[in-house]
Amino acid sequence: MIHLEPSTGEILSSKMKGVIDVLAMQREKRLTLQKSITIDYSKGTDSFTVARFIFECGNKLEAHPLTISTAATLYHRFMRESTPQGYDPYLIGATCLYLAGKVKDNNMKIRDIMNVSYSTLHRGSAPLELGDQYWAMRDAIVQAELLIMRMLKFQVVPEHPHKYLLHYLRSLQAWFGEEEWQKYPVTRASYALLQDFHHIPAVLDYPPNLVAIACINLSFQIYGVVVPLMDECDQQPWFNVFCRDLTRDKLWEIMEKVMSAYEEEPETRDR
Repeated sequence: MIHLEPSTGEILSSKMKGVIDVLAMQREKRLTLQKSITIDYSKGTDSFTVARFIFECGNKLEAHPLTISTAATLYHRFMRESTPQGYDPYLIGATCLYLAGKVKDNNMKIRDIMNVSYSTLHRGSAPLELGDQYWAMRDAIVQAELLIMRMLKFQVVPEHPHKYLLHYLRSLQAWFGEEEWQKYPVTRASYALLQDFHHIPAVLDYPPNLVAIACINLSFQIYGVVVPLMDECDQQPWFNVFCRDLTRDKLWEIMEKVMSAYEEEPETRDR
């Protein structure tokens, strides 16, 4: 067992309460969204709300989850490089989804993206007709795609945490054993946390391998999972097997950032 000083123990205890509360909060909000997504995007242009718009449109277009994550990453990167007041964030968001489809070989027709984006922003409206508004929006997306690529210096293929997450989960599954591993929905929870983390720009602040470890450890904390055989590892935390230099403080910092994404949920935010 690793001995903790009283002050450190108090800090971890306080953090743990927030960790455990994430699961119940996430389940409640996901059930609400499954019943009806009624976000009025005209009331907000912050990064979380626009990322939610990207995720909603991507899901409607049946885009691959990695494509949607790529689009959100491109959006956050673009907004960091630009002056937000100078661009329509929802146009940029739709364009990032279009560009991500090309990057991840998950091509979506520009007309489908336009119609889904338009109907999501203007709920209950009919699809765009082939008129001036349609061609103006199409031209805007084409021009915005070129702008995004120039702003990002044509580096539009991000390194995702997903590949690290898959590798670590497979290794841990072998570590636990198949029967023990199947007792906990760690894989599903880790991927859900990772996808949700893409709603905020903080996903760009940490190396992708550390983000993957943080999502897994957060899932472990939520379900009370203890990694087996740790007593035989000279008190070395399980995550140091994958990243030797990662400290507990750094890991908790990233986990807190992941949890902070849930504080930005439109349903819990004052309008």
